[in-house]
Amino acid sequence: MEDQREALRKIITTLAVKNEETQTFIYSLKQMLLNVEANSAKVQEDLEAEFQSLMSVLEELKDSMLMKIKQDRASRTYELQNQLAACTRALESSEELLETANQTLQAADSEDFPQAAKQIKDGVTMAPAFRLSLKAKVSDNMSHLMVDFAQERQMLQTLKFLPVPSAPIIDLAESLVADNCITLVWHMPEENSKIDHYVLEYRKTNFEGPPRLKEDHPWMVVEGIRHTEHTLTGLKFDMKYMNFRVKACNKAVAGEFSEPVTLETPAFMFRLDGSTSHQNLRVEDLSVEWDAMGGKVQDIKAREKEGKGRTASPVNSPARGTPSPKRMSSGRGGRDRFTAESYTVLGDTLIDGGEHYWEVRFEPDSKAFGLGVAYRSLGRFEQLGKTAASWCLHANNWLQASFTAKHANKVKVLDSPVPDCLGVHCDFHQGLLSFYNARTKQLLHTFKAKFTQPLLPAFTVWCGSFQVTTGLQVPSAVRCLQKRGSATSSSNTSLT
Repeated sequence: MEDQREALRKIITTLAVKNEETQTFIYSLKQMLLNVEANSAKVQEDLEAEFQSLMSVLEELKDSMLMKIKQDRASRTYELQNQLAACTRALESSEELLETANQTLQAADSEDFPQAAKQIKDGVTMAPAFRLSLKAKVSDNMSHLMVDFAQERQMLQTLKFLPVPSAPIIDLAESLVADNCITLVWHMPEENSKIDHYVLEYRKTNFEGPPRLKEDHPWMVVEGIRHTEHTLTGLKFDMKYMNFRVKACNKAVAGEFSEPVTLETPAFMFRLDGSTSHQNLRVEDLSVEWDAMGGKVQDIKAREKEGKGRTASPVNSPARGTPSPKRMSSGRGGRDRFTAESYTVLGDTLIDGGEHYWEVRFEPDSKAFGLGVAYRSLGRFEQLGKTAASWCLHANNWLQASFTAKHANKVKVLDSPVPDCLGVHCDFHQGLLSFYNARTKQLLHTFKAKFTQPLLPAFTVWCGSFQVTTGLQVPSAVRCLQKRGSATSSSNTSLT
């Protein structure tokens, strides 16, 4: 009996839910009916306004053409009337001359005949009829002022409502991901000259394959694209993939989005392991500042025992996102991982293969700083470059300025000014660690080694600060330099 009651309750609950869904749908349909009425009235009003505007243009064109006809008629009438008046005067003069000549001929015996004959002769020679052009100055044909609206009539007869644009098709073969830029190329399934612009949307994701409906990152929008390709520049690839979709728009309506695509954005992404940095280094995600008042390790341990602890480090921050399988925390926990004068902090992601690139910008007033890579076995008292477990470039602005490459306590002075931003390129399998001017991509130094253990990005700073930029791809210029052999210059062999 109780089972039947429970089954009945489930049926009633399901029916109630379905009933609520139906009511919501009915409300939606009624709202859509209202919207159809309102929108159709708006479209009709816009159409009437458009045709009224077209009629206004035709009226203006008609007035302009009528004025041209009137002006041409007045001009021709004036010319013809002037010519008619001149001919009339010439005819009257000729008739008077003929009358005088007839009278002179009838009085042939007159003593004044020779004189009269001479006057008649001179009068005929100078008669206006002989100086007139008997060709009309203008024609009476005004057919050039007739209009031909055949083409316009044909165009008007082909007037149609603007169609909804088709969904574009993204061309993955033509699209390109390089140098932290993405060029996306697409085309329309059919020619459509009515397209006014395109709208591109993209978002970052850690999931391969078709885009998911729910993502932590919102769609970013790029509007007003006039061509069937667009390049996004200056991107930071702090996630593994990016989703893209495009829609076409005409002057009235936007079409559906294209089928979304997912592009892989491979790049080296890490953060600084603030939980194991030197006590005098204040670490915040990818920024480090040397702090002379960092306190004693014992004080921190005492506070931890009292339950106060430290503020959350970037390693435990919610903003860190999904941890990489290669991310690790040092086997030596606590802020005594590095001590004494080893003002060191390591990255949290191992390098055990492939090529990787990151950039570092030190503050110009830093008295000393270094950057490179190290085995995670680097000792707590050891400084970068002074052991066989680390490789680095080191700049010293204290007392005597220097810029050197260091490994296994061997030093090579670099004949180059210290850039404001340095790039690090590590090719693990080739055993190459190269340093570049990040802005000009000038090669500064290359270590050649056989790495026997996974590496970690390593940094040191004294009386200064620096910021690290990750999520970067290996720049094309760096790859080209390595292919040409520039990365294995003989000038760098002293520290292999």
